[in-house]
Amino acid sequence: MFVALDLPEAARNELARWRDSLVVGRDDLRPVRPEALHVTLAFLGWQDEAAAERIAAEAFGAVAGLEVPALRAAQVKAVPPRRPRLFALDLDDPGDRAAAVQEAVSDRLEAAHFYKPEKRPFWPHVTLARVKRGARAGPLPEIPPPDERFQAVDLTLYRSTLRPQGAIYDPLAHARVGAPYR
Repeated sequence: MFVALDLPEAARNELARWRDSLVVGRDDLRPVRPEALHVTLAFLGWQDEAAAERIAAEAFGAVAGLEVPALRAAQVKAVPPRRPRLFALDLDDPGDRAAAVQEAVSDRLEAAHFYKPEKRPFWPHVTLARVKRGARAGPLPEIPPPDERFQAVDLTLYRSTLRPQGAIYDPLAHARVGAPYR
């Protein structure tokens, strides 16, 4: 399971079209499906699905009253830089609102023993494409991303099912940043 900020549909579709222009004709990459573009806040690993409602209550309750993140696409980054496994879109997070949402979710889920925070600092980004197994990927073309800021108001608790063609993300619970949960 993981908790994520969902991109608004219009922003997600625009980013997917732009990303597709970067990867067209590439057989070394597997683009992330447009509906799966999101900002991961907390990756929980395996959790019993019976705990989903409690996890959602903890995570979503933590963000009541917080300001909605207003994000903007910045630049594509290869991860890791020398022999990438994926390409991600770095997001500008003015006022660190997405970081505040992530910190609140992280702290609450850690206190409830559902999450062990990562050692590295939170990085607001969207994974655009993964390098196929056994392939070596060169850089993506330097085409600027869409420049419009978007509000990331929707939070979702997802179940991730791994498959060779790519992971399937099933929503288990949903809330809005700043709003009380239930």
